[in-house]
Amino acid sequence: MKKVILTLKARNIGLISICLFCLVACGYRFAGSGAFPGGVNQIFIEVLENRTSKIGVERIVTNQLVFEFSRQRESSLVSNLKDADAVLKGTIKSIRTRTISRVDTELASEREVVMKIDLKLVKKDGGEIIWAANGLSDREAYDVNDVKIETDRNEALALTRLSARISERIFNRLTDSF
Repeated sequence: MKKVILTLKARNIGLISICLFCLVACGYRFAGSGAFPGGVNQIFIEVLENRTSKIGVERIVTNQLVFEFSRQRESSLVSNLKDADAVLKGTIKSIRTRTISRVDTELASEREVVMKIDLKLVKKDGGEIIWAANGLSDREAYDVNDVKIETDRNEALALTRLSARISERIFNRLTDSF
C-alpha cells in the first residue's frame, strides 16, 4: 500500500514538474514583468499635452500614469529629468462623450466617454524614439442624473477609471518584449 501511495506522489510531482517546465519553456510570464525597450531603466513621465476642450484631463491621465508605474515598478520612475534614461511623452488627442442609452427621445440615462491618446518613449540624450503607441483608446460609461452636478461628478469618475485602465495597458504594452 505504501508503495502505491509513493508511486502516486512521485507521478503527481513529475506531472507538476512537466507542467511548470512547459510554462517556463513557452515564455509564459506575467503582464508588465518584461524590461523596458532600448535598455531603459529610469523613466521620467512628462505631463501629457491636452488637445481637447476638457480642462484638466492632462493632470488626471498623467497622475494615473505615474501611479501605475509606481505600483508596477516603483524603482523605474524618477521625479527629475536629469536622472532619467528616457522620457514618456504623450498627447491626449480627443475626448468624446456620447449617449448610449435613453429614457426617452430627449433624455439620456447613460453616456460614455471615449479617450484617444498618442504616446512615445524618447531617449533623453539624442531624442531617439524607442517606443511609440498611437491611437490608444478606451471608453467608460457613466450614469446621467437629473442634477447636472451629479452628472458632471459621474463623468469625472468615469474619466478617472478610464485613465487608470488605459495607464495599465500602457505600462503592459511598454514592457511587452515580443
